[in-house]
Amino acid sequence: MTSRWTDDRMDDLKHQVDELGRLMETGFAGQRSEMNARFDRLEKSLETRFDKVDERFEKVDERFEKVDAKFERVDAKFEVVNDQIARTQEMVIGLHATLTRFSLGFLGAAIVAVIAALLAS
Repeated sequence: MTSRWTDDRMDDLKHQVDELGRLMETGFAGQRSEMNARFDRLEKSLETRFDKVDERFEKVDERFEKVDAKFERVDAKFEVVNDQIARTQEMVIGLHATLTRFSLGFLGAAIVAVIAALLAS
């Protein structure tokens, strides 16, 4: 048994297809709106979380700046100590050279005195 497609049946099918298309459009529009709303909420949530992370990094940066300032003060103190050690080392080297010259002069005088004493006897 075959059925015939009459103009009325074709018009009815067209209207049903059109209605189905409108329902699908409405459904997809609703889905798009819902998805956009979800993405908006997610974006706000992520922004809030990233803002909190940024705040934490700023606090960490502040702490590092304080630590850097302390290290700069410690470095300055070490530079002073290093300069003092260098000056002390220069003084010790100078004293050593002076004592060496004095010792050689004293030794030379002692030798001359010994030779003079030997010659005088």
